[in-house]
Amino acid sequence: MRSVLYLLTALSVMGLAFWAYRENYRTQAAISEMSDIQRQIGRLREDLGVLRAEWAYLNRPGRLRQLVDLNFERLKLVPFGSDQFVDVGQVAFPTPKAPEREPGADADMPVERPAGFPPRRPQESTP
Repeated sequence: MRSVLYLLTALSVMGLAFWAYRENYRTQAAISEMSDIQRQIGRLREDLGVLRAEWAYLNRPGRLRQLVDLNFERLKLVPFGSDQFVDVGQVAFPTPKAPEREPGADADMPVERPAGFPPRRPQESTP
């Protein structure tokens, strides 16, 4: 009986040693993969910084003004003027469609209207 117990103990120790060996290599592989991903993230952040610097360089107001002057005949771009802006009250909003109501639904429910749209006047009842 003792020999069977010793054999089972030895086999379980060998099994646990094999499991620990495999887990160690899996952990090392995961750490290596994580460090590769971290290096890739660092390179991408560096590239993003370069792209942002290039974008800022290309969008300098002086350079854009020169491009507008060079291509004025084709683009006909002019600076904004105060006469190009209007008051919200002058904007013609489309008339909203009344939502379809289910039969028996409350007819006095308010209809949601867009911001700046004039409020709905109450309907007068005819005698």
